[in-house]
Amino acid sequence: MPELPEVEVVRRGLAAHVLGRRVKSVEVTHPRSVRRQAGGAAELGERLSGRVLRAARRRGKYLWLELGGPDGEVEAALLAHLGMSGQLLVQPADRLDELHLRIRLRFDDDGPELRFVDQRTFGGLTVTDVTGPDALPVPVAHIGRDPLDPAFDAEAAIGALRRRRTGLKRALLDQTLVSGIGNIYADESLWRAKLHYERPTATLSRPEGRRLLAAASEVMGEALAAGGTSFDALYVDVNGDAGYFDRALAVYGQEDRPCPRCGTPIRRAAFMNRSSFWCPTCQPRPRRRHV
Repeated sequence: MPELPEVEVVRRGLAAHVLGRRVKSVEVTHPRSVRRQAGGAAELGERLSGRVLRAARRRGKYLWLELGGPDGEVEAALLAHLGMSGQLLVQPADRLDELHLRIRLRFDDDGPELRFVDQRTFGGLTVTDVTGPDALPVPVAHIGRDPLDPAFDAEAAIGALRRRRTGLKRALLDQTLVSGIGNIYADESLWRAKLHYERPTATLSRPEGRRLLAAASEVMGEALAAGGTSFDALYVDVNGDAGYFDRALAVYGQEDRPCPRCGTPIRRAAFMNRSSFWCPTCQPRPRRRHV
């Protein structure tokens, strides 16, 4: 699934191409893409038609467009669930429909459309209410801030990680503690910080925690500059262009290749129905405690 850099690339594209535009009509071509909307396609169209897209926002891996009311206040949000293959594309109205087009937004200015394309139909769009001083979509209100957020409190995040009482990578993937980090950037951050993914969070010192969060900020910032990580044609920006950070990955997907730091072959292990990649020299396994 896309992680913070990939989602931020899409957010920036939306900010450049759809803000200030009023939705004229909504077309839904697959019911699974609106399954999270209680009233389905009819409710999505009713809540979107006539609304102006005021801002493109993100928290961690979650992306939404603010829907402005007549007085300019934020009344609701169009929340995008990208899933494993969802794409938000800005396309000329006369461009042929994509094979897996699921939702189309047309605008009053008759300019480029916003299209939601999703091959595997795990994703979708939902209009949801907002809550709190930051006008967060209700389904996102419990999500923590991410390391690239100017308001991110690193010391508070380190404390939350240390209290989690689990393996370090599992804690990093908990979006309520630190958001935006998924499987790829967890492995890359842990490698940069020289920490093993099974390291118990209770043994994490505050200096190690600072080193880990700094590594996460660094690697995701570099990935963002490269347009994100695109392993196939499914991870693209609003213009359909792929990122190229996969060329700079140190450990993720690099099994048996030499560690860029010490030359030891990278190892892979099953982890939460996915995989973890690490260097056994730079990131030694934590010692087992004897009872």
